[in-house]
Amino acid sequence: MTITGALVLFAVTWFMVFFCVLPLNFTSQADAGTVVPGTPRSAPADHLIGKKAKITSVIAIVIWAAICAVVLWGGISVNDLDVFGVMRP
Repeated sequence: MTITGALVLFAVTWFMVFFCVLPLNFTSQADAGTVVPGTPRSAPADHLIGKKAKITSVIAIVIWAAICAVVLWGGISVNDLDVFGVMRP
């Protein structure tokens, strides 16, 4: 794996995890009871983007490291996934 490939893999992993983390601990303005004029009621009351970015970075580094390990150390084949012994070489 090249450095560019590793960086692209990390960026894709980071954004996928980020979109999974965004809805956690979400409070809309309607739930909080303070709707700012000109915004929809479903807009977030408190963004917490910095905290969510830190959580995302930690999770993404773990997932990225696992994927890199699989790619760099030979990967997995279909025979490795055969848990019932149906496929035999």
